[in-house]
Amino acid sequence: MGNFIYNDSLQLKAGKAELTADLSIPENAKGLVIFSHGSGSSRLSSRNRFVAEHLQRSRFATLLFDLLTEEEDQRQENRFDIALLTTRLIDAVTWAQQNENTKDLRIGLFGASTGAASALSAAAALSGDIIDAVVSRGGRPDLAGEVLPDVQSPTLLIVGGLDEEVLDLNRWAQDRLQCLKDLEIVPDATHLFEEPGALEMAAQLATDWFRKYLEPGKQHPLRES
Repeated sequence: MGNFIYNDSLQLKAGKAELTADLSIPENAKGLVIFSHGSGSSRLSSRNRFVAEHLQRSRFATLLFDLLTEEEDQRQENRFDIALLTTRLIDAVTWAQQNENTKDLRIGLFGASTGAASALSAAAALSGDIIDAVVSRGGRPDLAGEVLPDVQSPTLLIVGGLDEEVLDLNRWAQDRLQCLKDLEIVPDATHLFEEPGALEMAAQLATDWFRKYLEPGKQHPLRES
């Protein structure tokens, strides 16, 4: 992998909370992808880190952070509090806009499982001028149902072909989205993309989407014609 101008852990302030984050910025970064992990997971999610490393090899900076403090994570209800998780994600975006190393980078969001709902909710709240692209992997975008029509950022939904219930929920969400959107099905993959080659395919699909919509100078209509 190439050289990084920054590749370390840091503390990210979100409201009154201090959240641990891992920021990696390759030289000549094309954009920044902020990750929103699923319930019961953390910035250390092996699957999200796999995708992050794939993005870094294509010169995208990545920010993986714990959406909850250790104390907050002890309460099960916090893990499914989409409003709280969305607020934390918006705080992370604000931090990135003010940080010396990331303030000039266009921002994309990557959400896994329930993290997809907070990613889409944050995109809806912040508008397409701030969030340039969203990718959901095995996500629950249906949990952001009320705000899906407000999302302006080009959105890719990636689902395993054998994850039938979640696939149905993603198709429902795709119909609600009025932005540029696509649904990609990874054949023979279940919810966690554990099958040989499945996670690699999901990572490549995500990288291609961010290449298309996050790199500087890419201008696209906000809604499908």
